[in-house]
Amino acid sequence: MAGASGLVGGLVLGLCPDAIPITRRPIGRPGVVADFDDLPPLPEAQVGVCALGTTRAKAGSDAAFRAVDHDAVLAFASAAKAAGVTHFILVSSVGANPKASLLYPRTKGEVEAALAAMGFARLDIMQPGLLIGPRAERRPVERFLQWAAPVMDLALPRDLGSLPAHAVAGAIVALTKRSEAGVFRHTNSAIANLQLK
Repeated sequence: MAGASGLVGGLVLGLCPDAIPITRRPIGRPGVVADFDDLPPLPEAQVGVCALGTTRAKAGSDAAFRAVDHDAVLAFASAAKAAGVTHFILVSSVGANPKASLLYPRTKGEVEAALAAMGFARLDIMQPGLLIGPRAERRPVERFLQWAAPVMDLALPRDLGSLPAHAVAGAIVALTKRSEAGVFRHTNSAIANLQLK
C-alpha cells in the first residue's frame, strides 16, 4: 500500500493489519521505505492500494505536484504489477479528466487512463468529492471547505459533495474482497453503498 501516511491511507492501514506500507519515510510500522523514483522489488501480493496524493500548494510547483500524483503513482503501480498484484485500487478524485484544462483533474485523469492501460485484472478507481477528516499537515483552504461542507453539500449533487475519509477507507477494504474482472469507478454514491454491504 502506498500513501499510508495520508488521511485515507492511514485509515486503511488501521483497518488492514496485514497491509505492507510503502513509504518514503518510516512510519513506525514494518514496511518498505524507499523513494518512489527508485523502488526496490516489492513483496509479493495480490492487491495493491494507492492513496498517494498532494496539492499544488504543498508541492510548490506543477512539476513537483505531478511527481507525486502522476509519476509516483505509476511507479508504484508498475512495481506492484511486477510483484504479482492483479487487483489495483486507486484513490483518485471526482472530476478526473485527462482533457481537463486544470492541472489537478487533468493529472488525475491521466493517471486513471495509464492504470487502465496497464492490464490489471481488476482496477477500482475511487472518485470521492472533498474528503472530510483530520489531516496531519496544514491545508488552510481545505480546512475552510471542510468547515463549509455541510452547507455546500445542500446545493451540490451527491457525487460532487463531501465524504468522510473513513467511508472511502471502508469502501477500499470492502473492495479488496471483490474478484470480478474489469475497470470500476466509484463516486460518492457508490462508495457510500459499499459501506452497506
